[in-house]
Amino acid sequence: MRIAYFTHSLASCWNHGNAHFLRGVLRELILRGHAVDAFEPRGAWSLANLLRDHGKAGLAPFRAAYPELDAQVYDALEPAVERAAEADLVIVHEWNEPALIAALGATRGRGAACTLLFHDTHHRAVSEPEAIRRFDLSGYDGVLAFGETLAEVYRGWGWGDRVAVWHEAADTRLFRPPLAEGPRQGLIWIGNWGDDERSTELETFLLGPAQAVGLPLDIYGVRYPGAALATLASTGARYRGWAPNAAAPELFARHLATVHVPRRFYVERLPGIPTIRVFEALACGIPLVSAPWEDAEGLFRPGIDYLVARTGAEMERHLRALRDDVELRRSLVDNGLAVIRARHTCRHRADELLSVARRLRAPALQESLA
Repeated sequence: MRIAYFTHSLASCWNHGNAHFLRGVLRELILRGHAVDAFEPRGAWSLANLLRDHGKAGLAPFRAAYPELDAQVYDALEPAVERAAEADLVIVHEWNEPALIAALGATRGRGAACTLLFHDTHHRAVSEPEAIRRFDLSGYDGVLAFGETLAEVYRGWGWGDRVAVWHEAADTRLFRPPLAEGPRQGLIWIGNWGDDERSTELETFLLGPAQAVGLPLDIYGVRYPGAALATLASTGARYRGWAPNAAAPELFARHLATVHVPRRFYVERLPGIPTIRVFEALACGIPLVSAPWEDAEGLFRPGIDYLVARTGAEMERHLRALRDDVELRRSLVDNGLAVIRARHTCRHRADELLSVARRLRAPALQESLA
């Protein structure tokens, strides 16, 4: 089957979490024999920031980890839309310009035989609904939502059974435990400070408990303003800057445990949607403790696959236990790995995508998905 995916950027993961999952699932589809094309606009914001901070060397980890992948960079919309419309399945990520999304929908509406899906992996549908509603999706065959609560939003907007839940997952060809265990020390947190969507939570569930327990804390990410950096320094946390996502398995392998601090919208408005970091951490075999987060869809087994701290004091207790209890760490690692391998790999998501495409397929997909 011919598949086209329009992304903000395939090459850059600088403040671009969708690139993590996208790389894994596209590689999986390619290895199954599908013809896959990725499209991204020239001058993408994420890529521009990566090149500004790290130059072309910042792209080396992606190219080394994903030699199968490359993106067609486009300047004008029309030629890219025409090329993509020749595919059997076209998927468009929500971090694209309204003009592109409208142009693809119009091409489908004029009779292009592809199946056209809109892929939403953000909280804007509840935090900035007008930003999503301004997209012209009238020509689309369906929506891929990365959680049930987000899918419910689209159902409320009239999509009915044309919206499908398509969670992110771990690319276990890359995200896996180290072949040989080495020394581990302290905590690691990989995430962006962003727009103060979890600044209080980071102080309550990460910075304060790590300092109280006396565990060294390494922090990787971007968009940390001066005030945030001062807060890190005051608690003894070591800010390491940006790390390519492909390097995360090696970074996890050096640390005793990691912490999940979800953004506020995924706690209050879209419960049940974990970030990609949960999948990747468990796949790498590192014990994880989460700040309050409701696993409304039963993706994992709280208390078995990872620990949950409802208060800062409870986070401190969990971190002390992980520091001192080898068997607890081993149990969490084994259980977390088991649930990822059984349910949450990019191989599983490739199967799910093809199943959705069969259900929502345009006539041209009848033979290629038969």
